[in-house]
Amino acid sequence: MIGMARERRLAEIFVEIADSLVEDFDVIDLLHRLCARCVELLDVSAAGILLVDAHGELQVIAASDEHTRLLELFALQHDQGPCVECYHTGVARTNIDLTRPQASVGWPRFALQARETGYVATHAIPLRLRNRVVGALNLFQTTPHHLADDDIALAQALADVATITILQQRTLERSHVENSQLENALTSRVLVEQVKGVLAERWDTSVDNAFDTFRSYARAHHLRLSDLAVQIIAGDFDTAAIPAPAPDRPGAQHD
Repeated sequence: MIGMARERRLAEIFVEIADSLVEDFDVIDLLHRLCARCVELLDVSAAGILLVDAHGELQVIAASDEHTRLLELFALQHDQGPCVECYHTGVARTNIDLTRPQASVGWPRFALQARETGYVATHAIPLRLRNRVVGALNLFQTTPHHLADDDIALAQALADVATITILQQRTLERSHVENSQLENALTSRVLVEQVKGVLAERWDTSVDNAFDTFRSYARAHHLRLSDLAVQIIAGDFDTAAIPAPAPDRPGAQHD
């Protein structure tokens, strides 16, 4: 996506995000959409947002898809990978060639799994609130094309939007309020993860398919993913009300 077409699409996306930032909005769903927009705008194959938890470790909060191998790759970075370095230094790590051993010194397990999953390049962009880094945006490519400076600047802008989305406002004066919002976002993700597994087993389908169906139902009924997840886990919601998904198609892709 180049030139005026990308500029128009970018403007539409920022309007979409701004319209979503209403009181009591669904942070997890919005971050999933933001990851999908990264793939669309930046010509990358996958995107994920990792957020630091109370122990200083990075945890996956949203991804452009829910494929198990991709989520495992994000999760591996709680202790090694470009996102860990990006988080600790506050500096973006871009255009990392995963096919060159010298480019991934310090995180060999991550680089090996990334290559085995089909990725040849990766980027890590900091999620920043003023001078504090609260996580990272991770991008993956299956082709070795170079992301230009303008693309990296756009990636940083999208990462900044993700930070604003998570924290719900541009300036937070009290650190305990900020920490509470970070933890609430991570807790919401954990609840969604639990429900994905429950529904996949109940419907005898893949986790990806279960998540797509769960997310579509929540959207259609104007429910936050975390709120619906709480009801399902507590047994207060009859999952028979959600139309069961069609069987997975081999090789199907999930948005």
